[in-house]
Amino acid sequence: MGSFRVNGGIKLKGEIIPQGAKNEALQILCAVLLTSEKVTISKIPNIVDVNKLIELLGDMGVKVTKEGSETYTFQADEVNLDFMETQDFLKKASALRGSVMLLGPLLARFGTGKLSKPGGDKIGRRRMDTHFTGFQKLGAKFNYDSKNEIFHIDGKNLKGNYMLLDEASVTGTANIVMAASMAEGTTTIYNAACEPYLQQLCDMLNRMGAKISGVGSNLLTIEGVDKLGGTTHKMLPDMIEIGSFIGLAAMTQSEITIKDCQISRLGIIPDTFRRMGIKLEFRGDDIFVPAQKHYEIETFIDGSILTVADAIWPGFTPDLLSIVLVTATQAKGTVLVHQKMFESRLFFVDKLIDMGAQIILCDPHRATVIGLDRKTELRGIRMTSPDIRAGVALLIAALSANGTSIIDNIEQIDRGYQNIDDRLRALGADIERVS
Repeated sequence: MGSFRVNGGIKLKGEIIPQGAKNEALQILCAVLLTSEKVTISKIPNIVDVNKLIELLGDMGVKVTKEGSETYTFQADEVNLDFMETQDFLKKASALRGSVMLLGPLLARFGTGKLSKPGGDKIGRRRMDTHFTGFQKLGAKFNYDSKNEIFHIDGKNLKGNYMLLDEASVTGTANIVMAASMAEGTTTIYNAACEPYLQQLCDMLNRMGAKISGVGSNLLTIEGVDKLGGTTHKMLPDMIEIGSFIGLAAMTQSEITIKDCQISRLGIIPDTFRRMGIKLEFRGDDIFVPAQKHYEIETFIDGSILTVADAIWPGFTPDLLSIVLVTATQAKGTVLVHQKMFESRLFFVDKLIDMGAQIILCDPHRATVIGLDRKTELRGIRMTSPDIRAGVALLIAALSANGTSIIDNIEQIDRGYQNIDDRLRALGADIERVS
């Protein structure tokens, strides 16, 4: 297992370009199975989870051609459905949580699907009910092999239906939309997710010939079509990386320009960091973060402690709460971070406490951060990355800390951030990858 050795306390400077959005990529790549024609996708992030999915598509018989450093062409004209019966498929699919979104396209186009229990970050219970209930509403029949933890799905006669999702799951909505795109009749999805990533998927499917209306709202209507064609698609920049770089600049007192952010698609992310006291300047589609020695957390209008909580879009994304939390440790003021969706994502705060941060873990979902306005520097320690987002929060803490930190299990970070050490070194960070 690899580690990062980080010498902290160095002010960074320069420009950084966010990678393509990981959470969008996993949806878009699965959607190539919906057509036998060529689909060209650009700004694909070079990260472990995405590369695993591309490899899995290739194993399924999809022709994969790398056109450039971030551009691929896919053609699923000879998909080998028998591969789904192999242990190799089940093993690879179970190692990648995003593989569940293969089911929607497979059911839509081929009427069958098979999947082992998906893996992913250990951040708490992440149920699959929304996906499966949606497929059942469309007429799919499920058989679960509990001994081998394998789902067998028969979707030969999918028919449109009305459904009210029990939760506005992004991946669940994406999966159902892809399945419904070629189902017979009209499907109405209420309480649908409406994140920019889901909007991107719907826009791509419409270019392929789908008939999806209500894009950007929580009420989607899909008129099933017989066939979808090829298209080209460019992914959004990763909003989680953009937020991470804002937090990095604040913590390390650095002047950083984040390029090509598509600011109009970031929702309340910039305003949330501004409420943390961080100055941001929009320069076209770039975000300039000036060097700040001090930044002060706002209070609510009545003077009570600010709460930053995750919520479905257009609320604040849960993937950035770890960045808000670590950024608050060096601010002036107090903030309550409320992680509603996952019960294990705040468990990395013990590492920050060991580094000298003032944090009270109230329960598995809430932490109160007391910012001491840099009066006490964080100190370098050895720690382990528990998941992608917490790993980057710990990396930001290490870059701002006094002394040397070792971060183990960086394979978790590599799953979500491409060449992060190289890009940080380009800003002046003292970071190296060690065995």
